Amino acid sequence: MIPSKMFFTKGVGIHKDRLASFELALRDAGIEKCNLVYVSSILPPNCRLVSKEEGLRLLNPGEITFCVMARSETNEPNRLVSSAIGVAVPKDNSNYGYLSEHHSFGETAKRCGEYAEDLAATMLATTLGIEFNSDTAWEEREQVYKASGQIFKTTNVVQSCEGHKDGLWTTTLAAAVLLE
Repeated sequence: MIPSKMFFTKGVGIHKDRLASFELALRDAGIEKCNLVYVSSILPPNCRLVSKEEGLRLLNPGEITFCVMARSETNEPNRLVSSAIGVAVPKDNSNYGYLSEHHSFGETAKRCGEYAEDLAATMLATTLGIEFNSDTAWEEREQVYKASGQIFKTTNVVQSCEGHKDGLWTTTLAAAVLLE
């Protein structure tokens, strides 16, 4: 199976039980009805990004569904948790791209999302032979990557939330769902 479509989704769940908190985050993301199989970081060649709404319509209850997922959880009151998926798409869509996941504590949504996006772009850049200084800031490397003419697009999806004030389990998730 080589997926031809992908969509992003995200969610938050809060509950006294850890597993129930995760289930509620899956429901918030709209993917609770699937049997999720986590895969690694390759965006297949010619894989088209579709909207969440279109992607959810293509899912069936009980279906084995492949995804790249980031998940963070806490039961510490007010602790910031974030989960992000980054993607880097090559200009030549007959080549593969990269997906990355990042889960963090105490990191803003913006920072978490940019980190995941940077990670995906850096992995793609190294496979394309793009030379860059890994010690420079993301914004500078992003310009180098795009100026190379080999990376078409980078983006991310992120979910962030503060832990429930009464210590209930709080779960964030972000996912890239891959479809045939």
